[in-house]
Amino acid sequence: MIASLTGRVQSVQSNSMVLDVAGVGYLLNITAALAQSLKLETTEMLHTTMVVREDSMTLFGFATVHERELFDLLRSVTGVGPKSSLAILGSLSTDQIFDAVATEDDEAFKKVSGIGPKTAKLIVVSLAGKLKVSSAAGKSSKNHEHLVEALVGLGYPEKSARAAINEVAVAGEQPQQIIKSALALLSRHNREDAK
Repeated sequence: MIASLTGRVQSVQSNSMVLDVAGVGYLLNITAALAQSLKLETTEMLHTTMVVREDSMTLFGFATVHERELFDLLRSVTGVGPKSSLAILGSLSTDQIFDAVATEDDEAFKKVSGIGPKTAKLIVVSLAGKLKVSSAAGKSSKNHEHLVEALVGLGYPEKSARAAINEVAVAGEQPQQIIKSALALLSRHNREDAK
């Protein structure tokens, strides 16, 4: 299994690229968003998944480990193959996928080309418990940044907001619950400081 590749970007198309690793060009299927961010002749490291079928071996490349994990989880859903999984990752951010599953919003998946209503519902149901496990390495710091920004927007100092989020965040917990717990903690600290 090839888990990652580091090499020079040799060519980029709308949803694929060739990465030159020590003179060997690896063809990787990627999202359009990743393709747009790549520059020719630069050195890149991509996390990869190899899909082996009777008639082919295909490499898929991702900017982050989290995207690769989501890709593998999406492929585990009945009726969702590698191309559909890549299309979902190309249409929705990892945060949007997590939120759609957490809130049981299958509409987000219906908007992806090639995903029908039944498959969209199946994705939400199938990933409901699995996404919590996959995010046990933590709601990514990116997710936490959104929560910190929300508290700063409510008037809390960034340092206090970040400390509160880090203290109350539990892997797999809903963002709304983390915010609620952080607000309770900040309120309690404010009362203690006022004494």
